[in-house]
Amino acid sequence: MKRLIPLLAAGVLSGAFAQPVYKCTHEGRTTYADRPCAQGKSVELPPPAGIRPEGAETVATRDARTLVELEKLRLAREQEQRRSDKADARTARAAAAHRKQCARLHLRRQWAEEDAARLTGRGRVAAQRRAQRAREAMAVECPA
Repeated sequence: MKRLIPLLAAGVLSGAFAQPVYKCTHEGRTTYADRPCAQGKSVELPPPAGIRPEGAETVATRDARTLVELEKLRLAREQEQRRSDKADARTARAAAAHRKQCARLHLRRQWAEEDAARLTGRGRVAAQRRAQRAREAMAVECPA
């Protein structure tokens, strides 16, 4: 890690010190300078590989940043989908439990009504009361 810091600093500084280089041709002689030629023909040379002028950004760098951003978005979307799937599964389990409870209450009401119809005398009154309570419990838990 300690070796990496000076290397990174050198890389950053080399980009900051990159200046244009001019190729000058005058009377058949070629020279290189940091300023355009006073006489003859001068051509500005592109910076050497690895050195970029200030503020320039390569296509590869932009593409890499775009890919990183797209990957972050994809991961966020997948995480949101997993959360949504978990919530849907929770809702489905709760609905299944509610249906099971309603079916149980329906059976209790049905059995209480059968008992009330079968019995006579005092047993019938008690059975009718149980049937009424079963109907009320079902009405509260399963209104539809």
